[in-house]
Amino acid sequence: MILSPKCRQAVAKNVVFSIVFAAFYISNTILSAEPASVLVSPGATGIDIQNALDSLPESGGAVILPAGNFEIHQPIVLRRDHQALRGAGAETILHLADGANCPVVILGVPVNSPKQIVVDARVGDLFIDGNRSKQQRELWRLRGEGSEIRNNGIQVQGVSNSIVENITCAHCRSGGLVTTRGVRRLTVRNFSSFDNQFDGLACYQTEDCLFEELNLHDNPGAGISLDLAFNHNVISNAVLAANDLGIFMRASSDNQFENISIRNSRHFGVFMAENIGQTRAGRSRSDCTNNSFNKFIADQCGGIAFRVNDVTCTNNFVSEAKFSGDIHAQLSMALPGLLMVK
Repeated sequence: MILSPKCRQAVAKNVVFSIVFAAFYISNTILSAEPASVLVSPGATGIDIQNALDSLPESGGAVILPAGNFEIHQPIVLRRDHQALRGAGAETILHLADGANCPVVILGVPVNSPKQIVVDARVGDLFIDGNRSKQQRELWRLRGEGSEIRNNGIQVQGVSNSIVENITCAHCRSGGLVTTRGVRRLTVRNFSSFDNQFDGLACYQTEDCLFEELNLHDNPGAGISLDLAFNHNVISNAVLAANDLGIFMRASSDNQFENISIRNSRHFGVFMAENIGQTRAGRSRSDCTNNSFNKFIADQCGGIAFRVNDVTCTNNFVSEAKFSGDIHAQLSMALPGLLMVK
């Protein structure tokens, strides 16, 4: 069949229209697939921030906070997959209200033993002030759910494949950042923590995670506290200054510490020990084994730079170490050879 010139022109127009329509449809489909975002106005309350998070679709999205001071009376909780909370940097301050007695931010389901794992939660670009001098207790709730959650700056529990970055936690009633209850594949990057009641960073039941670019200083407890199955993790590029201990570790195995600088600890630089507990089957013991410290500096500590306290803590290595004074005088072990120095 031979089409007339007018028919051919009409067909051509229809083809062009179809192509343009298809392009428009595809473009809008792609745009509609972008994560939702909610911009919170200055002066919003903690409840407003939580409502914005809860309003995000099931596919997730981000709540964005501008610069300003936000007074927090109850925890801000990221309890669903693909949720994010972002500020504008150190000028976005989450300040815990007097007598709030709660964590400031929780990543994960806010119960004592979460069964659900939250995936792809993100928090970043915030300054968190825990206002510890105006809090009356360390535990969030006195009984029931929440009674095993401490009043930290950020509590991460039952979370995987998530990110905490560009955060400062200060003046918290318990710890700055705490990971626990089955945390895996978490990345913590560019994190600072100071003047918390206990530790700058504490990790329990945490595996396959990366912690890098840390500045943990002036905490009455440890700069870093590790216990209860902290395994297969990497901590790199960390400065730990003027804490009571640089690193306290028990029940921690197969971890890599790279480029760690500990200065002016009031007591030990690193204190490594076993953790002896009681179970129904009897006493259980978890040791520190197969941990490596590369490019490790300990300077001007009030106690020994590196103490291995128990004979069951074996196969731990230190390489490219720099200690103030004689290196051998700065090592203390329950038995010779527990810590291998390269």
